[in-house]
Parts: sequence; C-alpha cells; structure tokens
Amino acid sequence: MDYSENKPIWPGSSSFSVGQTPFGFFDNDTVFQEHADKFAKFAAQHVGYPVMDVELEDINFYTAFEAAVIEYSNQVNQVNIVNNLVNTIGIQTGSSFMNDSGFTGTVVGNSFGYITKLSKAYGTEADTGGHTQWYSASINVTPGKQTYSLKDAAESALGTTLSTSNGIEVRKVIHNAPPALIRYFDPFVGTGLGSQQLLDSFDFGGFSPSVNFMMMPLHADLLRIQSIEFNDRIRKSHYSFDIHGDDIRLYPVPTTSGSNLEPFFSTVWFEFMLEEDKANDAVLFGNTALTTGAISDASNIPYTYQQYNTINDMGRAWIIRYGCAVAKEMLGYIRSKYSSVPIPNGEVTLNGSDLVSQGQSEKDALITQLREFLEKMTKEQMLTRQNTEATQINEMMAKIPLRLYVG
Repeated sequence: MDYSENKPIWPGSSSFSVGQTPFGFFDNDTVFQEHADKFAKFAAQHVGYPVMDVELEDINFYTAFEAAVIEYSNQVNQVNIVNNLVNTIGIQTGSSFMNDSGFTGTVVGNSFGYITKLSKAYGTEADTGGHTQWYSASINVTPGKQTYSLKDAAESALGTTLSTSNGIEVRKVIHNAPPALIRYFDPFVGTGLGSQQLLDSFDFGGFSPSVNFMMMPLHADLLRIQSIEFNDRIRKSHYSFDIHGDDIRLYPVPTTSGSNLEPFFSTVWFEFMLEEDKANDAVLFGNTALTTGAISDASNIPYTYQQYNTINDMGRAWIIRYGCAVAKEMLGYIRSKYSSVPIPNGEVTLNGSDLVSQGQSEKDALITQLREFLEKMTKEQMLTRQNTEATQINEMMAKIPLRLYVG
C-alpha cells in the first residue's frame, strides 16, 4: 500500500456541528462551537500546515480540543474536591445529581456539619450526646443473691430476644451508697442536731413541719458528711459492681431489708445501648447515606465538567496548548505507522516517533504546571499566605512612629 494514496489530509478549514466530538460534553456551548474550528486551524498550523501536509481530519482536532477541556476540568475539580469535601460530607445528593452542574461553578461555604457529626460520635462515648439510643432496664435484687444476668434484664425491658450478634453495652449502673446526708440530718425527728426553738428565730417556721435548725458554719456540715463517707468506704463493703460477660456482680451482698448490715435495695437500674445500633451509627455517621444517597467521599461529590464559556483566558490558553500537544501526539501515532514514504528517485522519512515523544512531554509539563498553580489555591495554602501577609503588615505597622499626646 502506498502511503501517499488515499491518505486523509487537513484541507485548511472546517465547520463544527453538534455531535462531532466523542462525548459531546461541550457541543451545545456556543463559545466551544466557535473556538473548535479556530483551534483546528491553530493546531494544524502548529504542526506545519500549510508547508507540510497534516494527516488529520477535523474530527481529530475536535477530539483533541474536547480532551483538553476535560483534562482542565478534571484538574480544577480535584482541587475543588480537596477544598470542599469536608464541608459537604453527608449532604443528600439524590439519584440524578450528575444530570445538572452540581457544585460546579458555585461557591461552597464553610460548614461545621461534618465536625458536628464527628463530635456527636465522640459524644456517644463520652456520655454527652450522640445518635445512639440509650435504654434502661432494672434488676430485681434477691437477698443473698449476688450475681444477675444483664441480658435477661435487657430482654425483659425491650420485650424482645437479643441475638448473639446484637449484644448490649452497659453505659451506667445506678448502684450507689445512700447519701450521707440522710444519716447526718433527719428533718422529721424534731430536734435536728440537738438545737431547740431556733426555727421561728430565723423565720423558718413555714419551711417544714416538726423541724428545728441551728445555724452552723458551712464547713462543719461538709466535714461531718465527709467523715460519714470515709467511714463507709474504709470500714464497710462499699457499693460497687463487676461486669463479666452478661453477668453483673453486686457488692455488698444484698441482705434482708431492715437488717443491721448493709441497706437492702429491691431494684438496681442500669442504662445500656445495643451494639448493633452503635455499629450502624459508626457506619452511617448519623445519616442515611447508604439508603438514600449522600456525599461520602471524592467519588460521588457532585462536580461536573467546567463549561467552556465560563473558563477565563488563562484557562483557555492552557486548553489550547494542551489540545495542540494531544493533536501532535495523534499525528505522531499516524506517521509512526510508516517510517518512510517512497517518492520518485528517493523516499521521505517521517517524524512520527518524535511527534509522539514531544506531545507526551508537553502534556506532562502542562499538567505539572497547572497542578503547581492550583495547589496554591487550596484553602490551606491561602490561609498560610494570609497569615504571612498579616504578619508582615503587623511588622510594618510596628515601625510607624507613635504620636505623643501631651495633656
């Protein structure tokens, strides 16, 4: 086959119409339509036309132009995702968020939504909030019996049987010693601490029946209460418990009510959460992302391709250069099919491999240049620059002489 026969040659002009690009992402953009033919002419002349034939057709130039806009949008959106992902995680997207522009071309403000949800997850562990539901159950204490089943009590409170995979996590056991105040002062004995006839003196007559008060320093009350609590802790079996598996062991051993030993409580309450609920809270992070669709990571944050008509001249210049590199690479692959073309009394050597190498190098250099520029636009870098600028301004302001006012 003679390479010189029936080979496609760029005619020098073109007329773009909708549907001539592979994906058609920008075909309806009037500015893209206008610039597509101008780019084709520019790229063809960039590789030697009309001095040399260019073995490309108009659709090849349109493809290179579309590829350049796609790559530019991809690089810009990567930085946008880095900047805005933490502020958009958990936002409901719906099933058709990619059918419109999504966040493209819009300003995404700062939000503490993600941080708030994270703090609620910590709140679950710190007993200060969170999403996981707490439940309460009680244990009917029997005199002489020290060990009880938490699972049986929880199932009785919930009215259901817990599976082996869905256990409970005990968060609080309400099993405390009686407050020392009830042994320090009984308002119904009529004598208080041995004082008499002081109730009416301090206008406490209508406060409570059969009560007399004696005015004492506050520290005296605190010392007396503290001595009672120390006595209980050191000399007696203190109120405590151990949890092993599903069982709880109460201390001291429950005794008959009214005995001279430790006081007897007929009921011990505890609060718990279901391990399955806690696991779901950790996965769903307090929302319904798995069922209704929400932003979870960089793969589904709704950024679409930039519209060509909104890209400024700096971006369009990069697109033109990148598109030319793509067209050069295309032409190099075509010419690489034949290393030389026979002509009368000789042959012409083609530069296919050189064009491929040059096109790839130019593409890599352009992407590196764009990435370095865009990385300066991240919120982190901008805050760093603002901090540096503020520091420099403060240093300059510090050198301004202060006026002295004499009053």
